Amino acid sequence: MPPKWQSSVRGAKASETTTEVGDEQAESSGKEELSEFRKKRLQRQIDAKREQLVYQISAIGATSLVGSMAICATYYRFFYHLQDGGEFPWVEFAGTLSLVCGGVVGMEMYARWAHKALWHDFEPAWALHKSHHEPRVGPFELNDIYAIVNAIPAIGLCWYGFFTPNIIGGICFGTGLGITLFGMMYMFVHDGLVHKRFPVGPIAEVPYLKRVAAAHKLHHINDFNGLPWGLFLAEQELQGVPGAIEQLEQLVAMGEKKS
Repeated sequence: MPPKWQSSVRGAKASETTTEVGDEQAESSGKEELSEFRKKRLQRQIDAKREQLVYQISAIGATSLVGSMAICATYYRFFYHLQDGGEFPWVEFAGTLSLVCGGVVGMEMYARWAHKALWHDFEPAWALHKSHHEPRVGPFELNDIYAIVNAIPAIGLCWYGFFTPNIIGGICFGTGLGITLFGMMYMFVHDGLVHKRFPVGPIAEVPYLKRVAAAHKLHHINDFNGLPWGLFLAEQELQGVPGAIEQLEQLVAMGEKKS
């Protein structure tokens, strides 16, 4: 029969062996969990890049198509008058140009109103818009339907204005172009710059647009009852709201550090 101290040593060694095996199993399990986590993260990064590429192709393709159509339509809208020796319609052209600018500004005001009154406060419209405030699965979201809805009046105004060779036609044509231009700007700044749905290149380095992006993030943070509701003039809405401009400056500074 072995002495007690030998039994004690053997017991201690067996205990150490069991502990080591348990530690190895725990370490192995931990490595497997970490490996699985890394696999999921890598897969998510691959999926995100693919989604960005799909949306980027859609955005650039739509912009190129609509932009080229607008340029051609504008050319034929005004220069076909000269085919029969007529004079260039400067009054109509001035009206169109004015309404292009007016259409852009007007759409910002409309978006500010519609964003709150319709997309948030009106339950049927919120049913679509809430997808924009939830984690997105895939390159698109239900909220994108509003881009199509807003395109309908733009197409109608451009169509009517194109075939109506007078000042009223010029005004309608310009308004339609203004809505279209606003939609393009909104897609690149809101979808691309703010929500990173696709890379926007040098647009991301424009100081004013950096502030626009930071202001829109405040809307999603929702510290100021949903403000701001607009996009390009969002900072204007924050003026006079206690603490809003200070928080905006913090977000801008954080963005500068990241870049």
